[in-house]
Amino acid sequence: MKNLYKLPARIDHLAIAVHDIDEALFLYQGILGFELLNKREVSGEFSGMLSAELDANGFTIVLIQGTGEASQVTKYINEYGSGVQHVAIEVEDMDYLVNTLRSKGMEFSTSVINGKNLVQIFSKRDKNSGMMFEFIKKQQVNSGFEKSNIQDLFQQLEDSGAY
Repeated sequence: MKNLYKLPARIDHLAIAVHDIDEALFLYQGILGFELLNKREVSGEFSGMLSAELDANGFTIVLIQGTGEASQVTKYINEYGSGVQHVAIEVEDMDYLVNTLRSKGMEFSTSVINGKNLVQIFSKRDKNSGMMFEFIKKQQVNSGFEKSNIQDLFQQLEDSGAY
């Protein structure tokens, strides 16, 4: 991806919704050779999610599994099936991008989430394609996912009913 509204951009990661994270880890680690970087559980007021961050030479995949019927991940799988839940695109100027996308009609499921090393926002899911986009700006090279950002994101999506 060369640019997004004249901003340098690249795909940062894919989030893949799965029925069983351990079974998926066997595929991605055991067969495909991805390295497990992090595995964690996040809980909101009403639901939860398991996630596993995997890497293969700079290509990052995040596996996500709902922890109950109320989980936004479970709701996503029930409506769309397992598969790519969102595509994360890294950008350099978050304010410019968000303002430009809003002027073009894009709506967002979250506000801008500011972490120590990571700024992110999530679009509303496109009804036609089923896609949701995450736009991120890393404050440091190789800064990974931050637990506080993940928790804030999960809570905002839960509060809005988005999945």
